[in-house]
Amino acid sequence: MYEERLRAPERAVPFLDLAPSHEGLKADLLGAISDLIDTGAFTNGPAVAEFERAFAAYCGTAYCVGTASGLDALRLGLLAAQIAPGDEVVVPAMTFVATLEAVTQAGGRPVIADVRHDDYGLDPAAAEAALSPRTRFLLPVHLYGQLADMHGLRAVASRHGLRVLEDACQAHGAERDGLRAGAAGDVAAFSFYPGKNLGAFGDAGAVVTDDEHIAARIRALREHGQRAKYLHDVEGYTSRLDTIQALVLLEKLPLLDEWNQERRAAASFYSAALDEVGDLRVPQLGGDSDPVWHLYVVRTKKREALAGFLAERGIATGRHYPDPPHLTLAYSYLGYRLGDFPVAERLADQALSLPIFPGITEWQQETVCDAIVEFFRG
Repeated sequence: MYEERLRAPERAVPFLDLAPSHEGLKADLLGAISDLIDTGAFTNGPAVAEFERAFAAYCGTAYCVGTASGLDALRLGLLAAQIAPGDEVVVPAMTFVATLEAVTQAGGRPVIADVRHDDYGLDPAAAEAALSPRTRFLLPVHLYGQLADMHGLRAVASRHGLRVLEDACQAHGAERDGLRAGAAGDVAAFSFYPGKNLGAFGDAGAVVTDDEHIAARIRALREHGQRAKYLHDVEGYTSRLDTIQALVLLEKLPLLDEWNQERRAAASFYSAALDEVGDLRVPQLGGDSDPVWHLYVVRTKKREALAGFLAERGIATGRHYPDPPHLTLAYSYLGYRLGDFPVAERLADQALSLPIFPGITEWQQETVCDAIVEFFRG
């Protein structure tokens, strides 16, 4: 998922370092895993339900259903909200391909609309222009950890009788305009991939919602369609949240707000130090936004040269994402062409992700900023 540029064998600044976050948790995690080995409750253990209750409370929703991955959360969320074959789902032109995979795997058809210039979220006006009589869902992505314009998108959905599924896989704890990630739509999907703001020790995900019926359908779908053991009402999947991942997430969840604050501090450091440096564009905020900075993405027309310059100095960077989905071979059948979504295409061409993670040191950030200033001074 991450394309990192590294200087071997040593890195002055890694793109992502999970060690600072895990350092104080290791003993408790090992103890919890040891207890799990003793009980043998590897599937549907009590920690799963405990985490679901805790994460629902964190998001401000009535229900949380754990899944095996973020993609599963997106797909099952659509299925539980009763997407029908051929239904159209409006998705943003800049996102990881899992957003579109969920739509097609659930039987729908992605319809792409451009993103906004500031927050890079689905543009409400572009989304409304992309609607057709077959449109049933809006699927905004809270890209890089900043909420999309959910008030604008919910207004579009209300006018046209649509449901809203949030792709909140990068936005654990983010808020904007009085709305919180996970509680801003009809249903929301989260990923707990290890590099996320709240990460497991492998693939894991969850769906959150206030809709009791959607939650019940997801619980059935994630376990072979059964509402009770061997009572299969619908065809389902194997998409449970493993107990071991629930244990990890339970240990980490109380620290999430603190970790998000560390990311915010790091983002503020970068934005202050890099404002008006060369042609570099630091991230912008949309509305009254409080992102959680899953990624800190700058833009420059000299992206490749800058990335190479930083790599030579042992500073790792990333590209998220080098090709918008409509320009990938996988989705060429949708019929979109270069130039159809100019905001997303410029972002893909110019975006460079800088190192950001809880525990990043001021020295590491100064090293990054000093190198960027040196690059633009020539």
